[in-house]
Amino acid sequence: MVTLAEVAQHAGVSASTVSYVLSGKRSISATTRHRVEQSIRELGYHPNAGARALASSKSNIIALMIPLRTDMYVPVMMEIAIAVATSARTHGYDVLLLTGEEGPDAVRRVAGSGLADGMILMDVELDDERLPLLRATDQPSVLIGLPADTSGLTCVDLDFRATGALCVEHLAKQGHHDIAVIGEAPAVYERHTGFAERTLDGLRTRSRELGVRLLHRPCEGGYDAMAVTLARILDERPDTSGLIVQNESAVEPLLALLRQQGKAVPEDVSVVAICPDQVAMQASVRLTSVAIPAQEMGRHAVDHLVAKLEGRDGDEVVLIAPELTVRGSTGPAPSRS
Repeated sequence: MVTLAEVAQHAGVSASTVSYVLSGKRSISATTRHRVEQSIRELGYHPNAGARALASSKSNIIALMIPLRTDMYVPVMMEIAIAVATSARTHGYDVLLLTGEEGPDAVRRVAGSGLADGMILMDVELDDERLPLLRATDQPSVLIGLPADTSGLTCVDLDFRATGALCVEHLAKQGHHDIAVIGEAPAVYERHTGFAERTLDGLRTRSRELGVRLLHRPCEGGYDAMAVTLARILDERPDTSGLIVQNESAVEPLLALLRQQGKAVPEDVSVVAICPDQVAMQASVRLTSVAIPAQEMGRHAVDHLVAKLEGRDGDEVVLIAPELTVRGSTGPAPSRS
């Protein structure tokens, strides 16, 4: 491994000059800087991360807290994580991924150890127990998700309340008056996870405004759970003609069950999904959907965190407007005899 001293010898300067070029702590002439940078490239020198952190009081690392739970759709979470990692590299930061369900302990550990310069938190609950610690520490942070109280926080998220309203509006315009929502697993609502609760609020509020009957049923996902949930919906509301699905694991089992029962999509039942475009496009019926803008969410979170680290940004809430793409799974409500 190439050392700093070897770079200095190759460039014909002192080791301290190389250090100043790397840290930017002192002004170095353009000619000398160019010579040092050329030697760094030619020798393939990479500064030791630990030594650099000690010298600058910075780690150039962002901690991403992303609890991987069995009741969440992991591909979406990982797509956001990849977007965070990719965006962080463009700003010169690496990402430390924390996947455990440690809650406040993880925040305390990162803030107190100097492991990272800032934090991005995912899987945000309405009354998230990590928030008091975030507000108490000076370490910059950004949430991907919205708690009930956003004061003193920077948050980035899809506008899930508007997403729910948009789904109801689309079906109502097609004449659907009985709509059922197939939601996330029950544990997601029991934790009062922000995105699920806000979607439900948007669905219910817009349904009342439009005079639409709405039924919400959580679902574990998978064929067996979906069979029980669908049977319950059709037993309670036999005139249900519109389904809104916010559960990626339930999408294909739902379509299979509708086929088995002789219900055509969209002639008998219309289906709208809140899911990644890939899920909507690859389903057995191309689904009308509101996409989850995972890459945009990750990029915004990093940009705002870096701005806070550089003292250029204050606390704010960034809500990404939902976009509904109409495909082959929705149509006019069937006439009732």
